[in-house]
Amino acid sequence: MPQQVCTTAVLACSFGMAPSVFNATPRPVLTSNQVAGVITDNVPLVNVPPFGMCSSPANPTVAAATAAALGVLTPMPCLPVFPAPWVPGAPTVLIQNIPALDNTCKLMCAYGGVVTIGFPGQVTHMIP
Repeated sequence: MPQQVCTTAVLACSFGMAPSVFNATPRPVLTSNQVAGVITDNVPLVNVPPFGMCSSPANPTVAAATAAALGVLTPMPCLPVFPAPWVPGAPTVLIQNIPALDNTCKLMCAYGGVVTIGFPGQVTHMIP
């Protein structure tokens, strides 16, 4: 069953070399005391920090470094580009009239990477 994604969710990119932590755009809707995410929370560096180094040959900086290294794949710092929102979203769950972001959603990078959600960020606190 899909879970709502919130700030502190752990993200991974298929071409990235390190995980990243999701940061939802501030809004008054919370889940697990964290801001709930929506599909338009896809702004690089703001909502989705870089994933360490990028190894995608479609990334211009990786392609240039690889060419300079005579064809040896040379990863370069990740600076993602997201031309579209997360897909598919939760169309039946709206947060401020925008579909909610759940842990089955994916985000496509312009350089071919696919961002997935490894941990949705929600935790349950037990009161003793």
